[in-house]
Amino acid sequence: MKKRKIRFLYMFLLGVGISFFLQMLIPLGADYPGHNRFYDIGLSVFITFLVWEGNLRIDSRMNKWFSWVDQPGRRLFVHLLLGITFSVLAIYLPCLLYNYFICKMPSAQKDMLITVSVTIGVLVTLIICSIEIGSQFFMQWKQSLVEIEKYKTESLQAQLQNLKNQINPHFLFNNLSVLSSLVYKDQDKAVDFINQLSKVYRYLLDNRNSELVRLEEELSFIQSYTSLLQIRFADNIRFVMEVGEALTKRLIPPLSLQILVENVTKHNEISTEQPLTVHIKTIGDVLEISNNLQLRINKEPSSNTGLQNIKDRYHFFTDKPVEVIQTKDQFVVRIPLLEIR
Repeated sequence: MKKRKIRFLYMFLLGVGISFFLQMLIPLGADYPGHNRFYDIGLSVFITFLVWEGNLRIDSRMNKWFSWVDQPGRRLFVHLLLGITFSVLAIYLPCLLYNYFICKMPSAQKDMLITVSVTIGVLVTLIICSIEIGSQFFMQWKQSLVEIEKYKTESLQAQLQNLKNQINPHFLFNNLSVLSSLVYKDQDKAVDFINQLSKVYRYLLDNRNSELVRLEEELSFIQSYTSLLQIRFADNIRFVMEVGEALTKRLIPPLSLQILVENVTKHNEISTEQPLTVHIKTIGDVLEISNNLQLRINKEPSSNTGLQNIKDRYHFFTDKPVEVIQTKDQFVVRIPLLEIR
C-alpha cells in the first residue's frame, strides 16, 4: 500500500511537470482566453496515470505469457510493441477528446501538441519499460544465483556423502577377510579381533553423519584399529604416536587416519625381516603420518582412491593442501588440522 501511494505521488508530480513543460513549449493562455490551465494539468496527470499504470498491467500480463528464461527475445519485442502502441493510443485519444470538448485549437497547434505529447509519452514508456525489464532481469539473475548456490550446496553435500559411503564397504571387506583367516589360525586372537572390531564399528555408527570429528576422537578410534592390525601382524608392525595435547581439539574428516594407516599396510611389506613403523605426530597445525618405505613386490589390487578420497573430503572444508611426500626410504602424508568455527 505504501509503495502504491508513493507511485501515485510520482505520477502526479510527473504529470504536473509535463504539463508545465508543454505550456512553455506551446503557450496557449494568451491566445485562448477560454483556456483553463488547471484542465491542462488534470489532463496531463490523467494521461500520465493511464500510461504508467497501463504499462505496469502489460508487464504483469507479459510475465504470464512469456518467460524471461525461455523466450527473452519474444518477450522483449512483444512487450515494447504493446507498451508503445498502448501509450500512443492512451495519449492521442484523450488529447483529441480534450481538444474537441474543452479547448479547441487550430489544427497546427493541435497537431504540434499531440505530436509533442506522444513523443514525451513514448519516451516515458521506454523509461518505464526499461526500469521494469531491468528489474525483471535483476530478479531473474538474483534468483538464478540463489538456485545455482543451492544446487552447488546440494551437489557438494551429495558428493561428500558419496565419498563417506565409499569407506564403510571397503573397510568391512578388508577386516572380514582378516577375521576369516584368524578364525582358523588362532581363535583367541579372533575373539579379541571381534571385540576391537566392534569398538571400531561403534565409532563408525556414532559418526556416520559427521562431516568432521575432533582429533582426540579419531585417535581413540585409531587405537582400536591399530589393535586389529597388531593382532594380525604381531610385533612386525609398530605404531608411535606423538600428538600435542593442545591440538586434540582440532578437527579432521572422520576415518582419515584409518584410510592412511590402511594404505600403509596395503602397500608395504610387513614381516619379521622387514618390520614396519608408523609414526603419527603433530607438526604445527598439521598431522603427519609417516612410515619407512618398503613397497611390496606383489602388490594387492588397489583402486587408488584412498588418498584422493581424503583430498576430496578436505576440499569441502579448507584450501589448505593435503601433502604427500615420497622419498627413497620414507612415505609421508600431512593433513591439516582444522579449527572449530
